[in-house]
Amino acid sequence: MAQALGEDLVQPPELQDDSSSLGSDSELSGPGPYRQADRYGFIGGSSAEPGPGHPPADLIRQREMKWVEMTLHWEKTMSRRYKKVKMQCRKGIPSALRARCWPLLCGAHVCQKNSPGTYQELAEAPGDPQWMETIGRDLHRQFPLHEMFVSPQGHGQQGLLQVLKAYTLYRPEQGYCQAQGPVAAVLLMHLPPEEAFWCLVQICEVYLPGYYGPHMEAVRLDAEVFMALLRRLLPHVHKHLQQVGVGPLLYLPEWFLCLFARSLPFPTVLRVWDAFLSEGAKVLFRVGLTLVRLALGTAEQRGACPGLLETLGALRAIPPAQLQEEAFMSQVHNVVLSERDLQREIKAQLAQLPDSAPGPLPRPQVRLAGAQAIFEAQQLAGARRGAKPEVPRIVVQPPEEPRPPRRKPQTRGKTFHGLLTRARGPPIEGPPRPQRGSTSFLDTRF
Repeated sequence: MAQALGEDLVQPPELQDDSSSLGSDSELSGPGPYRQADRYGFIGGSSAEPGPGHPPADLIRQREMKWVEMTLHWEKTMSRRYKKVKMQCRKGIPSALRARCWPLLCGAHVCQKNSPGTYQELAEAPGDPQWMETIGRDLHRQFPLHEMFVSPQGHGQQGLLQVLKAYTLYRPEQGYCQAQGPVAAVLLMHLPPEEAFWCLVQICEVYLPGYYGPHMEAVRLDAEVFMALLRRLLPHVHKHLQQVGVGPLLYLPEWFLCLFARSLPFPTVLRVWDAFLSEGAKVLFRVGLTLVRLALGTAEQRGACPGLLETLGALRAIPPAQLQEEAFMSQVHNVVLSERDLQREIKAQLAQLPDSAPGPLPRPQVRLAGAQAIFEAQQLAGARRGAKPEVPRIVVQPPEEPRPPRRKPQTRGKTFHGLLTRARGPPIEGPPRPQRGSTSFLDTRF
């Protein structure tokens, strides 16, 4: 695996720079009123038309037809053909179908159906003034160059306000986390506000529980897990980070909490999300390891970063040409990190956590590993809800009295049918049987 990560990344020279969505907290004054939006909705972006590095239109249409077929028979697809779903997610879900596929992948439709409250009630209810003020200050920071979020009174910022407010009412003990803003904004680009809200609920509670709470205990645990994987897979990079004093909490929270929405070109962000919703949190570790290798994988790159600031700058300034979706995602999927490897490392790091650590201890066992695990859990929960609960009882039977041995009935010259008829009740009415002169074995009916 270390050899797979250490290979040089070979990029096609014709790949174009696509940095239209890098950084959602830009301090630019705003786009011009007549600048054209690209195919993802970013004003002035360079992705108005698919470039040479993108799949051809015929291949995209073929993938769309496959996704249409899978979503029409979703339960059969998830129960019998999940490998096909994972393969299609790795190739990329077409943008025309993400509004249909993402709620199915993360189970938001089941969450919405079984929730006691409704989104409309949460959206119309008044929010906590403290959270509303904090959310209002963050609205303009979420993708300010996207046509949905340009105007403060537009449907993008207003929908984002309603979704984030609804989550603070849905989970008042957790409240609002600033990293939920970019996640909800990406969901709103593809989903109506109600489905975006339930997808956000599933991401916060099923995919990444403990990430957006007041203590962020799962983020601290995953930071230790990431450093352990880095020490095993990229020992030279791990040694350099230790020498210059760059801990994982200086760069990893922005990657993992925002699901790389603020760190990658937007086409690559969508591909990462497709794989993440399909396969779970291990995709985030694969992407993080790939980014660290691209920034500090060679001795020349590490030599150019003698201090903390230079190293952090290198991690945040990877050339966009190396982050194009096709080439980058192929590198991500080549990182051999299975769910079993991740769980083994999590258990090892949990055992090393001191009992005096601040905040509650993380509970990684409640984190489900992608769409298949979520689908199976939902099927099991549905089966439990449909069955009647059984109350266990202890029944003591009195000892049976000894019975006299039964005598063997005399069946010579008699029919077994006649014995059953006399034992069960009166004989069945029917036509009379013809009488014969003698009785033999052939007259006995069985």
